[in-house]
Amino acid sequence: MYSVAVSRTFVAQHYLTVPEPGPEGEPHSHTFTVEATFQGPDLNEFGYLIDIDEVCAGMDVTAEFFRDQLLNDLPPFEGLNPSAEHLARLFASRLCEEISPEMATKLEISVQEDDVATVGYTTTL
Repeated sequence: MYSVAVSRTFVAQHYLTVPEPGPEGEPHSHTFTVEATFQGPDLNEFGYLIDIDEVCAGMDVTAEFFRDQLLNDLPPFEGLNPSAEHLARLFASRLCEEISPEMATKLEISVQEDDVATVGYTTTL
């Protein structure tokens, strides 16, 4: 199995909407580092799993969508608690709109929130 990973870092704000969120219920910022790892068993005729330049460009566009935003106000988060887990899934979805997976068959997204925790989301392509 081959893999290609690209990461981007951005700051965004959110507040949690769960019962009794404590201080996390107030708007606050986090530095998010998102790593997208594409995996697949085969390479194309040029020996690539996926075009890294295309992934970098897609990561830039996707990170820019979330950068400096209050996640709660973004339409993809409507009705959702803006957790890092939801961010991972929504980031994956938007990234897949920006790139063609070529030979990749799986995408793993990991989101590191500050230096506290890392969450992940995996989808089949």
